[in-house]
Amino acid sequence: MTRPPSIDGIAASHLQLAPGAAPRLLDALCERFPGVTAEVWLGRFARGRVLGEGGRALDPDAPVRTGLDIYYYRELEHEPPIPVRETVLHVDAHLIVVDKPHFLPVVPAGRFVRETLLARLACAFPDDDLAPLHRIDRLTAGLVLFSRNTEARDRYQTLFRERRIVKHYEAIAPALRSLSFPYVHRSRLEPGAPFFRMQECSGTSNSETRIDIIDRHPDEWAYRLEPVTGRKHQLRVHMASLGAPIRHDPLYPELAPAAADDFERPLKLLARGLAFADPLDGRERVFESRLSL
Repeated sequence: MTRPPSIDGIAASHLQLAPGAAPRLLDALCERFPGVTAEVWLGRFARGRVLGEGGRALDPDAPVRTGLDIYYYRELEHEPPIPVRETVLHVDAHLIVVDKPHFLPVVPAGRFVRETLLARLACAFPDDDLAPLHRIDRLTAGLVLFSRNTEARDRYQTLFRERRIVKHYEAIAPALRSLSFPYVHRSRLEPGAPFFRMQECSGTSNSETRIDIIDRHPDEWAYRLEPVTGRKHQLRVHMASLGAPIRHDPLYPELAPAAADDFERPLKLLARGLAFADPLDGRERVFESRLSL
């Protein structure tokens, strides 16, 4: 089944109902997503936001058969606006390179659907089949590469899988006077508690970061960070474990109390540069963020 087009920059989500679902489609969806009320689903049905084979709008009273493919559009009743703007740095036939500001998610997740980089780009490039080739944290700013079509997408994704793309970040953090630079930090990272945090554990290393100094100030230094691997929150965990948590990090080394985003105190971490040999023609591609910390 072909995925239906995006609506207002929101891509359709796919669902295949599992065995044992309720006999009526509305009941099956409420059973599958207990956090979404029947009223919300009925509103989606009424506006053609629940689709079946061939993009056909489905009826809430339709019978359910096991394995039924459904596409639906996620919506949030009260999605907080994010008062920051992205900057498109480069566009060609296959790639879009964007400077993502702090606080903006790359893709829909949790409490953000429309206020995401992907949704905003989908509105700006409505004829493209957009997909991020990699991701950076919502709180991190800097470069993100998007694929514009499926034809060359896997060849660009291979660059990341095979670590044939050089990434470097900049960060502001406390001085590490006891270390000699450049310094390489390796550790084993595993999910921690709560589930969205990572932690260093004993065992074979699965993460590596190269760290160097850009500038020294009395209490804080500017660091250049080169992630060799791409584990979740890797740079943030590594710096915190060395005793130099990145400034304004609400997760590491300790979890700060939940609070609304403070746009005056962004995480001082920036995805500054990307460099790689283009898999289509072999030319060297180098992109630099225009943002600063």
